[in-house]
Amino acid sequence: MLGARGGWQALRRCASLPRAVRLRVREALGAREPVGEVKVQGWVRSVRSQKEVLFLHINDGSSLESLQVVADPSLENRDLTFGSAVEVQGKLVKSPHKMQNMELKAETIRVVGPCDTWLFPLKMKERHPLEYVRQFPHLRCRNNTLGSLLRIRSEATAAIHSFFQDNGYVHIHTPIITSNDCEGAGELFQIETSNEARESAEKTHFFNVPAFLTVSGQLHLEVMAGAFTHVFTFGPTFRAENSQSRRHLAEFYMVEAELSFTESLQDIMQVMEDLLKTATSTVLSKCPYDVELFHKYIAPAQKVGTNAEEQICDWGCDLQTEHEKYLVKHCGDVPVFVINYPYDLKPFYMRDNEDGPQHTVAAVDLLVPGIGELCGGSLREERLPFLESRLQRLGLVDAYQWYLDLRKFGSVPHGGFGMGFERYLQYILGVDNIKDVIPFPRFSHSCLL
Repeated sequence: MLGARGGWQALRRCASLPRAVRLRVREALGAREPVGEVKVQGWVRSVRSQKEVLFLHINDGSSLESLQVVADPSLENRDLTFGSAVEVQGKLVKSPHKMQNMELKAETIRVVGPCDTWLFPLKMKERHPLEYVRQFPHLRCRNNTLGSLLRIRSEATAAIHSFFQDNGYVHIHTPIITSNDCEGAGELFQIETSNEARESAEKTHFFNVPAFLTVSGQLHLEVMAGAFTHVFTFGPTFRAENSQSRRHLAEFYMVEAELSFTESLQDIMQVMEDLLKTATSTVLSKCPYDVELFHKYIAPAQKVGTNAEEQICDWGCDLQTEHEKYLVKHCGDVPVFVINYPYDLKPFYMRDNEDGPQHTVAAVDLLVPGIGELCGGSLREERLPFLESRLQRLGLVDAYQWYLDLRKFGSVPHGGFGMGFERYLQYILGVDNIKDVIPFPRFSHSCLL
């Protein structure tokens, strides 16, 4: 009993002691008034020791700008180096310097995790090329450029979700494992269990049918569009393209939407345009300094020319990236919609325009400067005879019987589109290589981590 009473009294004494307010770097920098006792945790970005004062800059990922810490030189120790993790406690005071509103006057500095600067591949005050930091997927997030990219990526993700939710769309979690090839390109990753991989070719599949990593959530969204007039999904997709080019990833993210009761490509195009404008406006307003870093230091060094004007594209041939970039340039370097593609170039689900000798489908691509195709969409073929006829010619009737069923039971005119999220980030930031806008790039012959 006495022990319990003593413990309670000790707890009451502890509770009465002043506690330091824990602040993130972004909060500390944005404070308008000094704060008595604060605690800031993060990683050291620079250390400068003078005779009478010790300067640190620490960052916790919440902002591009680091917080300046001013301390007595007696608080310095050999583990206090660039890259080390620290916890600093002291008073948040007005900074005498014009470049920063507040600074932290340290009373204690605790090194939580030391960093061997000789072995650490990122060096203080060096602007490492993106190609260099790509070698260190486990460390590159500590680089300023990748830190900015990840904050922008986070805000862009939230902005896209907000756009759809504000416009009445239902978010659908479409499956990553599927038995369908939405694009019909055959560039799929097939799924096997570890036991199946060791067995003979004549084996029983885990799902009783061949299963693949999805290349698109579109067909599953079409299922949902039979019950919800507006649906969207945002998730990873996979392509087994044997390419290491700056345009290709094996794993990337797609934003996809489907609209029921629409008979006009203009409706699809309007949603594409509104999404692009709204998401970009949000990113620019919430991450101005992060975006500025890319526009100031990354984009100018990565301008690539195009020789598309020297190439000829005949009717019936697919547009190549250089053709797309040339069209954008020809139209004044602004986003451009291209509509009504040749029938034979596009997948079975696109609506036949029935338009004579050139024979097109109601498809649309949004082309943007520096990238080419950013969004692709179409009206879907809702007419059962047209769809059955095309699937028969392709020998796909059995595989897509369920898709035909959607046209038999309450079918409506509908359409949708997909936007490559990494391509979107490349476009707004001016990044040339798609591998530099995703945290952990996966591509042919490379799956680090």
